Amino acid sequence: MPPRPRTLAAAVTVALALGAQAVPAVAADGPAAATEVSRGIEIPAFYTPPAGLPEADGALIRSEPLPLALSLPGLGGPLPGEATRLMYKSTDANGEPVAVTGAYIEPSAKWRGDGPRPLVAVAPGTMGQGDQCAASMALEHPLRFNGETVSVGYEDLSIYRLLLRGVAVVVTDYVGLGTTDRLHTYVNRVDGAHAVLDAVRAARSLDSASVTSGSRVGLFGYSQGGGATAAAAELQPSYAPDVTLAGTYAGAPPADLVEVTDAIDGGDLAGALGWSLNGFLQSEPALRPIADRYINPAGEEALKDLSTMCVGDALFAYGGDSSTAWTKGGQSIGDVIRAEPALQAFLAEQRIGELKPASPVRVATGTADDLVPHDQSRQLAVDWCRKGAKVTYDPVVLPGVGSGLLNHFAPLLADQGKAISWLTDRLSGEPARSNCWSMPVQP
Repeated sequence: MPPRPRTLAAAVTVALALGAQAVPAVAADGPAAATEVSRGIEIPAFYTPPAGLPEADGALIRSEPLPLALSLPGLGGPLPGEATRLMYKSTDANGEPVAVTGAYIEPSAKWRGDGPRPLVAVAPGTMGQGDQCAASMALEHPLRFNGETVSVGYEDLSIYRLLLRGVAVVVTDYVGLGTTDRLHTYVNRVDGAHAVLDAVRAARSLDSASVTSGSRVGLFGYSQGGGATAAAAELQPSYAPDVTLAGTYAGAPPADLVEVTDAIDGGDLAGALGWSLNGFLQSEPALRPIADRYINPAGEEALKDLSTMCVGDALFAYGGDSSTAWTKGGQSIGDVIRAEPALQAFLAEQRIGELKPASPVRVATGTADDLVPHDQSRQLAVDWCRKGAKVTYDPVVLPGVGSGLLNHFAPLLADQGKAISWLTDRLSGEPARSNCWSMPVQP
């Protein structure tokens, strides 16, 4: 299928913004180091979890040096820092142990804020569902284009900006993305939150890391990452009381997946519906009979196809498609959700905003965002304010441009500097000021 012009232009824009270059499809360490090939990309053996996992959440399973593609020599070491690939133990939404991969980057820049060098856990935005899409691999290969897959490491930009401020960064690949033993549980609230919080624990246990249990910790995420950091802020008091948070940035969080489902259906990122469905079925096999009743052969083929795709692949192959083509009766996925109480109950469990974060949070959302709808992201701030949380709400006022993808991506770039400044202020010990009082007049 030929690329759709709007999505192709958007992908090229992202690649140019990162200054990335295409890389060969085959990993440098060759076939002997690979256990899986996903769309022509060999997944290194590092990403295959061992049979047994440690007991403690956040415990390191293995680590190795990670070469950064965008790196310069410096007097004090490579710029912006030295990276380590990680695999660590977490617990999934069903209470089962799971291996998660990611990366830690020790910055070369000096931390000039108050206190010891802080740590930020970056939760990536939507990368896809194929193992080759993992954010840790994107640090080594910012752009992959081999005729079978298109993967862009757009999160590298925020990671590098944090490093240049002297902030240590750990980035998670999430449950099942990179690791070859299971499918990525896309936008699963608990899986995402646990993976983020356990990444902090793993980073603090690295011998080569300068961060310690006394380092202030922040969370940073946009889109899927905004949902993961928002969920992590809510679940931190119960799941990770040892990880005290100085602040959390949640940009464009998909807090209400029912609203998000309706918004993305037929839009630029319609393929994300497939990643959601695949992830739901992985987490809750009891939903399989419902899928079997509704999904037609074309839908089953699309779900299988999407399970190995990165975001670029989905934009090209499924951008603008409607889920009505995937069902036996021509219903949309939203219609199926509204017809099935079990699906409604499952998605209700994914709702973010039911718990009160114990630390300061900043919610930012583009007022013209119609991909991850502005209203439901704003509602998250309202919900938290009503619970007495310390919330900074920042609407990003930009004009709509007729493309859901660009309406969603533009606020990421427009607000990123402000988001990093807000978070580094918290990491320096500056108190956050809530603006919940202003919500009635905020767009």
